[in-house]
Amino acid sequence: MPKNSKVTQREHSNEHVTESVADLLALEEPVDYKSSALNVGGVPPPPRKNKGVEEPQDPGEERPAWNSKLQYILAQVGFSVGLGNVWRFPYLCQKNGGGAYLIPYFILLIIIGIPLFFLELAVGQRIRRGSIGVWNYVCPRLGGIGFSSCMVCFFVGLYYNVIIGWSIFYFFKSFQYPLPWSECPLVQNGSLSIVEPECDKSSATTYFWYREALDISNSISESGGLNWRMTLCLLAAWLIVGMAMIKGIQSSGKVMYFSSLFPYVVLLCFLVRGLLLRGAVDGIAHMFTPRLEKMLEPQVWREAATQVFFALGLGFGGVIAFSSYNKQDNNCHFDAALVSIINFVTSVLATLVVFAVLGFKANLMNEKCVVDNAEKIMGYLNSKVLSHDLIPPHVNFSHLTAQDYTEMYGVIRTVREGSFSELGLEPCQLEDELNKAVQGTGLAFIAFTEAMTHFPGSPFWSVMFFLMLINLGLGSMIGTMEGIITPIVDTFKVRKEIFTVCCCTLAFLIGLLFVQRSGNYFVTMFDDYSATLPLTIVVILENISVAWFYGTEKFMQDLTEMLGFRPSCFYFYMWKYVSPLCLVVLMFTSIIQMGLSPPGYSAWNEETASERFQSYPPWALGMCFTLITLAMLPVPVVFIARQFHLLSDGSNTLSVSYKKGRMMMKDMSNLEDNDETRFILSKVPSEAPSPMPNHRSYLGPEGPSSLETTNTSPNGRYGTGYLMPTTPESQL
Repeated sequence: MPKNSKVTQREHSNEHVTESVADLLALEEPVDYKSSALNVGGVPPPPRKNKGVEEPQDPGEERPAWNSKLQYILAQVGFSVGLGNVWRFPYLCQKNGGGAYLIPYFILLIIIGIPLFFLELAVGQRIRRGSIGVWNYVCPRLGGIGFSSCMVCFFVGLYYNVIIGWSIFYFFKSFQYPLPWSECPLVQNGSLSIVEPECDKSSATTYFWYREALDISNSISESGGLNWRMTLCLLAAWLIVGMAMIKGIQSSGKVMYFSSLFPYVVLLCFLVRGLLLRGAVDGIAHMFTPRLEKMLEPQVWREAATQVFFALGLGFGGVIAFSSYNKQDNNCHFDAALVSIINFVTSVLATLVVFAVLGFKANLMNEKCVVDNAEKIMGYLNSKVLSHDLIPPHVNFSHLTAQDYTEMYGVIRTVREGSFSELGLEPCQLEDELNKAVQGTGLAFIAFTEAMTHFPGSPFWSVMFFLMLINLGLGSMIGTMEGIITPIVDTFKVRKEIFTVCCCTLAFLIGLLFVQRSGNYFVTMFDDYSATLPLTIVVILENISVAWFYGTEKFMQDLTEMLGFRPSCFYFYMWKYVSPLCLVVLMFTSIIQMGLSPPGYSAWNEETASERFQSYPPWALGMCFTLITLAMLPVPVVFIARQFHLLSDGSNTLSVSYKKGRMMMKDMSNLEDNDETRFILSKVPSEAPSPMPNHRSYLGPEGPSSLETTNTSPNGRYGTGYLMPTTPESQL
C-alpha cells in the first residue's frame, strides 16, 4: 500500500479517515498479467518501461483549460457585456429617474447580481462540468435545470444572431458617402421626381430601417417571403459564430481578445467625440439629473432587478461553462466581483455615450422644430391671422433662438387661448426631445444612426459603431453557444466539432423564420417570451438547489477548500434567504406584468409610416405559450423520472471508511434522498469530478475560517467519501 494512502495514514493518526473504493483502487499497483506467473496463454510480455518516465495521458481524458487568466476574464466580460448594455440600460436610466435609477440598480447588483454570479462561477469551477452535469451532481432531482438552460440558450441564440446579421448589413452599407440613410430617396411620378411618400411621412433613417433593411410586412400574419439580403447576413453571422466555436475555448478564447476589447475602444472614441458635439452636455445633464420620487415606484425596482439579472448572463449556462475550464484553486470570488463591476462601469460608460449623442440629436431636432414653427408664425403674420403686436420687439426671425421662440410661443398661447390649438404650433422644448425614450433596435438602427449622419466623417463613425455591435453580439453569442455545447458534450460525449457544426446549421435553418419580411415581429416575440420568465425560474431553482438541497453550510465549506479562505458570511445569508426571496418576488411581478400587458407587438404601417400596436393572433399566442412551456418542461420531466426511479441519478452505492485500524463499509443506496452526502467515484478527475470537499467540520457562517482537514491521497479531491459526525459506525 502506498505511503500516502488513507489506509496507511490511519496507522499514524487519531483522525477519522473516510475513503471511497475509487481511492483504494487508484492507489493499488497495477497487475500486469502478461508478465506474471499466471500468464499461461503464451502471450509475450511487453517490454519493461523505465519507472522514471511518465506515460502521456490520453488527451480525451484531459479537460481543456484557458491559456491565461486574462483570456478567461475577457470571455466572461464578453459574455456578460452585450447589446443590452448599449441599448437597454440607457433607456431604463432615462425612463426611471435618470441618475436616481443607478441607486436601485447598484443595490440589487450587490444583493442579487454578485452573489448569484459568484454561485454560478463556483459550482462550475468546483464540479468542472457544464450546466447539465453541475445540477445533476448538486441535486439530481432538479437535474432538469441544466436542460432548461440549454433550451433557453438555443431560443435566445436563434434571434440574437439575427441582430448580428442586421449589424453586418449596416456595417457593409456604411462604406459609402453620403450614408444611404442620410436622405430620403426620390421616386419618379411621371416626369416629376418626388420624395418617397413613406419616407416623407417618417424620416430617412426610419424609412431605411423598415423598408430598405427589413422590407417589413404590415403584420405578423403576412409572411412576405424571405428577405434574401438578410438571409445572407444571417448566414454570415452563423459562419462567424461557428468558426469561433469550432475548437471550443481554444478558438473562442482567441476571438475574445478582439471581440471583448474592441467595443471599449469604440465607446471611448465615441465618448470623446460626443463630448465635443454641441448639446452633448445637455444630454448628459439630463441623464444624471435625479428624479428621486421615481425610487418609490415598484416598477423601477422590478426593471432594475431584471436588468441586473440579464446583464450578468445568469441562468444561461455560459457562466458555468466558462468557469468549468478553470483550475479548482482559481479565485472565482475575485472574478465575480471584477466582472460584475466591469459590467456596471460599461453600462454607465455606454449611457454617457448614448446621452451625449442623443443630446446632440435633441438640439438638432429642437432647432429644426423652431425653424419650422417660426415659418408658420410668419405665415400667420402675413395673412393677418396673428397681429404683429404679439411678437416681442427684440425677436429677430432671421436669427431666432430657442429662447426667443419659447417666449413668443408663450405670448401667442396666452392671447389666443381659445383658438390656439387651431394654429398647430409646437412648444419646441429641448426637454421634450430628451424625454423621448428609445430602446433596442430603435436606438441602434434609427436614433443613433440618424445622429451619426450629422457627424463629420460620418461613414467612419458608422463603420466603427456597427463593428462594435457585431463584436458585442459575438461575445454574447459565444457564451450562449457554450451554454449549449459544453453541457451536451460533457453529458453525451459527442464530438465537439461535429456537434458545433450541426448546432449552427440547425439554428440557421430555424432562424430563417426571422429573416422573412415579418421576421422582426418574431424577434420581438422570442425576446419577450422565450427567456424572461423561464430564466427567472431557472435561477430560482439554481439558488434553492445549492442553498437548501445541497446545503449552504456545505457549499461554504467547499468554497473554503477551493479558494483557501472562507468567503464572507454575507454570501451565506444572501444565498440562503435574501436572493431567493428577491427572485421569487421578481418572478411573481413578472407574471403579473405579463398578465396585465396585453400580448402584442408594434407593427409598421406602410400607409401611415408609423407604428401601431397589434394583438397576437391565436396561433401566435399558442407559439408564445409553447416557448415558455418548452423552456421549462425538462425540470418537471427529470424530477418525475428520478422521483419514480425511471432515470438514474448516477450516485454510487459503496463507501469505505477507516478509523483507528477498524474498517467499515456502508451501503450508500439506503441513504435518504435529502442526505447532503454525495459519492462520486472515479479514477480520472476529468471524467467525473466530485462537488464534495475533503473531510471537514464546518460550524456555519460564523465558524472559524481555519478548518481542520484530514490528510488525503492525491486522488482524494475527486474520490473522497465522507463519514459525517452523526453517522454510526459498524465494527468489522
